[in-house]
Amino acid sequence: MDQFTYHRFHTPFSQTYLCYPLSYCNKSHLENGDRIIMPASALSFLAFTVFKNPMMFKLTNPTNGELTHCGVEEFDAPEYFVFMPNWMMEHLELEQGDCVNVKSIRLKKGTYVKLQPHTQDFLEISNPRAVLETTLRNFFCLTTGDTIMIMYNDKNFYIDVIETAPSDAISIFETDCEVDFAPPLDYQEPETPVVKDVMATKKVEEQAVKDDVKFEPFCGEARRLDGRFLMESVVSDCSARLKQISVDEVNERSKATQSNLRSKPGKLVFGSNKELEKNSKEDVALKKGDEKFQPFTGRSYRLTD
Repeated sequence: MDQFTYHRFHTPFSQTYLCYPLSYCNKSHLENGDRIIMPASALSFLAFTVFKNPMMFKLTNPTNGELTHCGVEEFDAPEYFVFMPNWMMEHLELEQGDCVNVKSIRLKKGTYVKLQPHTQDFLEISNPRAVLETTLRNFFCLTTGDTIMIMYNDKNFYIDVIETAPSDAISIFETDCEVDFAPPLDYQEPETPVVKDVMATKKVEEQAVKDDVKFEPFCGEARRLDGRFLMESVVSDCSARLKQISVDEVNERSKATQSNLRSKPGKLVFGSNKELEKNSKEDVALKKGDEKFQPFTGRSYRLTD
């Protein structure tokens, strides 16, 4: 084997191409996977290298360093062009006509992968695990940090690759791989309902029934105008006095008031009944005797010359 042939056998493939979406070559059915379309010149180089199937490549955006891994579907793209799925271009932050570096690589077989859907809609599928298992057959490899897309029932589901083992990039071609799911990005924990203590509520109700025996007036708290509480002794004293006032006492006071109102008009009556009789006799004697001026008697006099 000459030096040139040895160099071709042991030099990895690395080439920069102009990237475009698969729709440019009418291969949109490959969107549900990670396979790209490369030019025929790449196959002529890879045919002379010690390369095991399936062929896998490392894609790198030379502008920002973003990378992912993929497989190849066909070698019929125009020279200097490569066609790839839209989700892959979005992940690498590539626009149509941007440059992308394609380098051959070998990956270890994966044993574990953890995925996280973006929305809960993916979990509402009748059997999401079976759908994922079927769809991942179109993928040759997975890379930690990737956001892959899965198409099901004319709907696109985006899924983040959170973790892969035994390395950050693994091959999932013809291998048994354990798959775990993380809660969707838009998942919210359900609010825990407040569980009422039935027994405690029942005891409170029974106690309320026992306490509610009779209505007691004036049993509230008293406050002053400035908002402060009155002294407990004053409050209790006032409450006791108010309770002692009965309907009979009110009636007696009203009768006494009415009897006073029936007295003679123009006079204020003070003292007992005996004093009232004495005053009435004196009035009669004054009428019979000389009509002299008596001050403060309530009688009227005529001024004569």
